[in-house]
Amino acid sequence: MSANATIIGSVTRQPSAEDLGGLATVDVLEIRADLVGEVDLDELRAHFGGRLLYTLRSRSEGGAGPEGGHEREERLLAAAAVYDLVDLEAQRDLYPEILDQIPPQSRIISWHGKRPDLAALEARFAQMSSEAAHLYKLVSFAESPRDCLPPLVLLHHLDRDDVVAFAAGEVATWTRFLAARLGAPVVYGAVGKPPGAPGQPSIRRLEEDFGLPELPPVRRLFGLVGHPISHSLSPRLHNMLYHSLGIEHLYLPFDVPVFGDFWLDVVETGSLHELGFPLSGLSITSPFKEIALAVSGAASPLAERIGSANTLVRTTRVWEAETTDPDGIRGLLAWHQIDPAGRRAAVLGAGGAGRAAVFGLGIQGAAITLVNRSPERGRRVANDLGVAFLPFEEFDPGVFDIVVNATPLGSLAGDELPFDPEAMAPHGVVIDLAYLHDGPTPVVEAARRLGRTAIDGREALLYQAVPQFRAMNGVAMPIDLGRRILGLEASGSDE
Repeated sequence: MSANATIIGSVTRQPSAEDLGGLATVDVLEIRADLVGEVDLDELRAHFGGRLLYTLRSRSEGGAGPEGGHEREERLLAAAAVYDLVDLEAQRDLYPEILDQIPPQSRIISWHGKRPDLAALEARFAQMSSEAAHLYKLVSFAESPRDCLPPLVLLHHLDRDDVVAFAAGEVATWTRFLAARLGAPVVYGAVGKPPGAPGQPSIRRLEEDFGLPELPPVRRLFGLVGHPISHSLSPRLHNMLYHSLGIEHLYLPFDVPVFGDFWLDVVETGSLHELGFPLSGLSITSPFKEIALAVSGAASPLAERIGSANTLVRTTRVWEAETTDPDGIRGLLAWHQIDPAGRRAAVLGAGGAGRAAVFGLGIQGAAITLVNRSPERGRRVANDLGVAFLPFEEFDPGVFDIVVNATPLGSLAGDELPFDPEAMAPHGVVIDLAYLHDGPTPVVEAARRLGRTAIDGREALLYQAVPQFRAMNGVAMPIDLGRRILGLEASGSDE
């Protein structure tokens, strides 16, 4: 049976009716008064029926509010008269004049600080919990994977239902989701932009990528490792498949600036296993596909041949490396009934995605040219793969039947496009391996306006995930379900 988390929505700007209209899963609305100022509570309560939390985060703890003094005390006490909950900072607000007027059931006692070890966090909690409160909140700002672990270990040791502890920062977003599995009763999410803290996910992401507020049982962890990865749809795809298929797994986003730090401090130490959640498999994305192959204990012949891996699966002995990226190209071509045999194909980009695209096209008989901005790297990779090479400035899309964009160029509005779609042959096909959450990239959009066949990178993501999902979970992915999760047209059959 699933438990449920309490979702606290953080408001960092004057809320609009649109902001307040999509909060069906939010139980508590946090007004960040240090950022928003004071709000019209009558208007707020007219649109939101849950509890209201007043937070005046000080500058010392990552906010913009006063450090102390009369103004801070006056604002907190005024809020206590009209809000359901008030956030009190342990280092500046726990004195009689405030505590006498804010009852324990209305207090959230909080602390935000930099990179403490476990002993420091335990001492901090002992000091905080000397005062009664509805909830105790401890947040450490993380700069590396190692910094992410102490708050989770604290939760594991305390085993209480009135403590939330996690690490803040893009590198630590994943700790928020695991904290909820370790007893933290609440999860914070952003209502609009900017978020309330670095790495705070949006309410929509909590719902669509992680299925919150539901907390079904979790027996094993999987995840995506790359940098940056906040745009990735992989957590949504895997977690929603788990939910639909009743698989007791959780897929986390590991944003890792330095792969070696994550590997040594999180993976090799077995820290997550000690918390009761063994890490059993990883999807690898840019820029770590080559080093993922290097750290593996065993690798498939294809991964060895390409020189990179996008999948690591833990066996009883070692981490095994595989690359399923070529399946992404093959699967989307099959879906669109495009046979690349004998056709000329250009692959733009000599990174891991480009090399995998070369293989995906090559094993189906295409005549391939690798195109790259750096001639030295491009020629070396092309020579390794046994294909032709062309410098970027000499590339003419009009002489190719298929063009694969394996670079990030042109993936966002306003970006320079990697090539001019108008120069493509009328029968030309463009495959953009980059993707957006809610629609086609500018490259795909421009090509479609011109009547060309253009394939969205979400399809490549899906089809490379098909063998990856089986390797990680031991069951086949229902293809149409995966397509629907990613917002793609489905066939009506899951064969």
